[in-house]
Amino acid sequence: MQFTTAALTHTGLVRRENEDRFLNAPEIGLFAVADGIGGLPMGAEAAECAVKTLGALAHKAVVDVGTLNLAEAFNAVNRTVLALAEKLTPLTGLGCTLCAGIIRAGALQLANVGDSRCYLFRTGMLNLLTTDDTVANEFEVRRAKGERITMDERYRNALTRCIGQPTELDQQIFVHTLHENDVLIFCSDGINRMISDADILNRLLEGKPPALTAEALIADALEAGGGDNATCVVVRMDAL
Repeated sequence: MQFTTAALTHTGLVRRENEDRFLNAPEIGLFAVADGIGGLPMGAEAAECAVKTLGALAHKAVVDVGTLNLAEAFNAVNRTVLALAEKLTPLTGLGCTLCAGIIRAGALQLANVGDSRCYLFRTGMLNLLTTDDTVANEFEVRRAKGERITMDERYRNALTRCIGQPTELDQQIFVHTLHENDVLIFCSDGINRMISDADILNRLLEGKPPALTAEALIADALEAGGGDNATCVVVRMDAL
């Protein structure tokens, strides 16, 4: 397999610190974005711990057994971040999102906790491959089951799951077959909450190399107000 990849992050125009982190490891087919949770201390440390732990586990797994068990890795990352919280912020905890994919044998194995996202661009169409772990989405599921519940709109974007939570993750892995010329975008919510999916699609329709696409998406998020840290990893499948 051959990839062309690019990764870019920006603090934005409002935040003082960048609490986003990313992984761009085409040598093992691993890509990820983590975003420190707002409202908790030391989000940058949580995100840094998450991506470093995941990267180390992936490199070791590739050497030892040839590939990474992503579900097991996410639980290991969760435990590591939880242990860090017990040392640094025992009273409040700390946490982050984590959206990660590993590409092997022409397929993407994808996992997500929180509201960082992964998109797939193919033949002129953009598809969101992940589901945000938010109060709004949880209420949608419950209403679809017939529950009559009312949501406080102030908390619609609050997370229902994160890395650093005190229980094991019930982690589901999704597998997507990839095609040549597919483009994957892993991004923090500083992009997808500042610009629409239609805006992201329009950038991809320009057909620019991943580095220029990443720059354009960050620039668009900043132009829209730059209200949060903005991070993206862009992966183009050149050959399977």
